[in-house]
Amino acid sequence: MRAPQTREAILPLLAETFREHGYEGASLSAISRRTGLGKGSLYHFFPGGKEEMAACVLTEIEAWFEARMFRPLREDPDPAAALRAMLAETDGYFRSGRRICLVGAFALSTTRDAFARRIDAYFAAWRDAVAAALARGGVAEARALDLAEETVTAIQGALVTASALQDPGLFGRTIARLALRLAAALGEGAGRPIPTVVENDLWFRS
Repeated sequence: MRAPQTREAILPLLAETFREHGYEGASLSAISRRTGLGKGSLYHFFPGGKEEMAACVLTEIEAWFEARMFRPLREDPDPAAALRAMLAETDGYFRSGRRICLVGAFALSTTRDAFARRIDAYFAAWRDAVAAALARGGVAEARALDLAEETVTAIQGALVTASALQDPGLFGRTIARLALRLAAALGEGAGRPIPTVVENDLWFRS
C-alpha cells in the first residue's frame, strides 16, 4: 500500500487505528503500521503528536456529522425526510453496527479529559438537531427534547451492545424501532393516527 501523502488522506487511517486500539493503546508504532508512515513523517504532518492526530480526527468527524446529519435536521423544510435521512446516514456511517462510535469511545476513556468540550458538543448537537426536526414537525418542545435524547442514547447504546454481543443485527433492529417512534411522534404532532409497523417501514424507506 502506498503511504498517504496528505493530512486529509491520513485521517481515515488514524480514525480506524483509534477505533481498533483506543487512544491510549494507539501507539506511534501501531499508527505507523496502519498508515505506512515512519514516525518522522507522522510528526511532519502532526507536530503535536498523537493528541493533534486525535484532535484532527475529531474535527473530521464533526464536519461530517454537521454536513450530513445535523444541518439537515435543523434546516430541512421536511422534518420527516430529515429524520429518515438521519437514521439512514447513521446506519451507513456505523456500518450497520459493525463500526464503533469513536467520539463515544473517547468519552468513556481517560481521553475525555483532553477533549471534554468537543465530546459534549458532539452529543449535544446531535440531540438538539433531532429535537429541532421533531419540533418543526409539530411535536411539543419538551417532548421533542426528551425523544431526541432517547434517540441518541438508543443509538449509542445499541452500538456498544451490538459489539459486545457480536450481533450487528441488534443495531438494525434498534434503528427500525427508532423509526417507528419518530414516525409516531410526528404523526401525533400533526394529529394523525400512530402508524402501524408496515406503514412505518414505508415511512423509513420512502
